[in-house]
Amino acid sequence: MMAKPKPPVQKNQTIHLTFEDLTHEGNGVGKVDGYPLFVPYGLPGEEAEVKVVKVKKNFGFGKLVKVKEESEDRVEPPCDVYYQCGGCQLQHMSYSMQLEMKHNQVKNAMKKIGHLEHVPVHETIGMADPWRYRNKIQIPVGQKEDGKLKTGFYQKRSHNIIDMDTCIIQDELNDRMVETVRRIATELGISAYDEDTHRGTLRHIMVRTGQTTKDIMIVLVMKTKNLPEKDKLIDEIRDAFPSVKSIVHNVNNQKTNVILGKETKVIWGDEYIYDMIGDIKFMISPKSFYQVNPTQTKNLYDKALEYADLRGGETVIDAYCGIGTISLFLAQKAKKVYGVEVVPEAVTDAKKNARLNKMDNAEFYVGQAEELMPWWRNQGLRPDVIVVDPPRKGCDEELLKAMLDMEPERIVYVSCNPSTLARDLRVLEDGGYATQEVQPVDMFPQTSHVECVTYLTPKV
Repeated sequence: MMAKPKPPVQKNQTIHLTFEDLTHEGNGVGKVDGYPLFVPYGLPGEEAEVKVVKVKKNFGFGKLVKVKEESEDRVEPPCDVYYQCGGCQLQHMSYSMQLEMKHNQVKNAMKKIGHLEHVPVHETIGMADPWRYRNKIQIPVGQKEDGKLKTGFYQKRSHNIIDMDTCIIQDELNDRMVETVRRIATELGISAYDEDTHRGTLRHIMVRTGQTTKDIMIVLVMKTKNLPEKDKLIDEIRDAFPSVKSIVHNVNNQKTNVILGKETKVIWGDEYIYDMIGDIKFMISPKSFYQVNPTQTKNLYDKALEYADLRGGETVIDAYCGIGTISLFLAQKAKKVYGVEVVPEAVTDAKKNARLNKMDNAEFYVGQAEELMPWWRNQGLRPDVIVVDPPRKGCDEELLKAMLDMEPERIVYVSCNPSTLARDLRVLEDGGYATQEVQPVDMFPQTSHVECVTYLTPKV
């Protein structure tokens, strides 16, 4: 029996490598005698000195030591802590290359996972200004050796906080709010939570802003129900930022990576802040799922609305409705929209958002769409359009079956994960539907994530 060939590289070896491609995470790919090495920050066409850090049977990982021949698409990251922080992955890459990479990522998933290479994938819709777009920041708090508080995102693959004063993909207002709350909490002697010892108080600072309204909500995530120096804290935050609309205390006393705990109490101001996407107004609570990039959300939802092709007489089911964002966009043009969501608080918010916008043609239900839809079908409900916007894991198999059983004229699928999108499209194709086209949207510039929207019609 022949011995299996050994990989052509060894751990800690330094080699000369030419990058040929990018992974879907944005890592450079180079080959040594056909053996692929994945290297963060490498760009196609570059020649570099690489240290081999991990060797597996069929592939390995390297660390970029020195770029010998630079790509025209390599740019100087404007963020001081980019190479330490785990928040962004693509700041070393020109924005045009980022958009091209995401386009290729979607095309590859369609081809390799969905076997749908014939389906047109359009160029990625990008942003005119791909910075300062995030309307929500939730940032961990730590303690420096001098006792002062620090805030920053975790270092890659660790829970070490990288101390930072600014994050240039966040709304500038969010940045300034975090800085202010950190300073005030330090001055009042409030301690940072330590996840190793499970001691301390302040775990995270969350800030949410309305892009169009400029409303601000601050959420202080504490280990304790008792909020130290509460009145002083509120007064000083309001003095520093009179435009703050809501200050919230969230209690999370669990040993967990989950940011928000179950108990939430408004300690000053309003329960909600507001924002607009297009002509629709939304109420946002601390736990609301609301897209972090409203500019691109409008582009995404406009495309979903275009693909739904509503003429005014249609019945629509929105199978993952959240707080009603897509449902209410669709309700502008549809006769009736039924929204389904498993999170009861989100459904309560969706109903409030429908009332806020005086839309009486949208109804919202708590439950699993894969259970509700067969029941609706038995009641005689026949939707013209079904819209899904599932989490990263994609649609449940039972939901895909329920969609097929309802035989809608159109299915509009909004996705934040090209791999599970392609997998689910394959199931819908095999069930008698044809994927017409796919539109990637760059919802998260400087990161490797991409959002897509596509539609299917019954095969003739």
